[in-house]
Amino acid sequence: MNAVFYMASAVAILATLLAISRREAVHALLYLIVSLLAVALVFFALGAPLIAAMEVIVYAGAIVILFIFVVMMLNLGEVAREQENVWLSPGIWRVPGIMALLLTGLLVYALFQEDRWLPVDRVVDIKVVAASLFGPYVLMVELASILLLAGLVGAYYLVWRGPIRRPGRRD
Repeated sequence: MNAVFYMASAVAILATLLAISRREAVHALLYLIVSLLAVALVFFALGAPLIAAMEVIVYAGAIVILFIFVVMMLNLGEVAREQENVWLSPGIWRVPGIMALLLTGLLVYALFQEDRWLPVDRVVDIKVVAASLFGPYVLMVELASILLLAGLVGAYYLVWRGPIRRPGRRD
C-alpha cells in the first residue's frame, strides 16, 4: 500500500500543478478532476474508504460538474462553439487520460493486494465521521455550507442577464 500511496500522491501533486498552470479553464478542470481522484486514492490507501468515496462523489462528481456548467454558461456565442471544438479534440485529453489510467491501475492493484484491508481499529468508519461532523466540528460544517451558498448566489449573479426588454414596449 505504500507504493500506491506514493504514486497516487505524485499524480495528485503533478495534476494540481498542471491545473494551476493552465490558461484554459476547461484544461484546468480536467487536471483538477484527476487531482481529486488521486487524492481519493490516497485516502483509500490510508485506510479511509468512506472519505475516498465522499471525495469522488462530492468533489470529483458534483463540484467539478458545477464548475464545468458555469464555464459553459459564461462562454456563450459563436466564439464559444469554436472553442468547444478545440476543447473536444483528442490531443487535449491525452495527458489527463494517461494520469487517470495510471490511477485506475493503482486502484486495481490496491484492491487485489493481500494486505489491502487494514486492521479494524485503523479504518475510519461512518460513525467516526458523523460524530466528528456533528460534534465538535458542527460550526465549521455550517460555515462551509454558508460559503457554498454564497458561491451559488455569486454564480447566479454572474449568469443572470436581467429582464428581457423588447423594443417598442413600455414597462
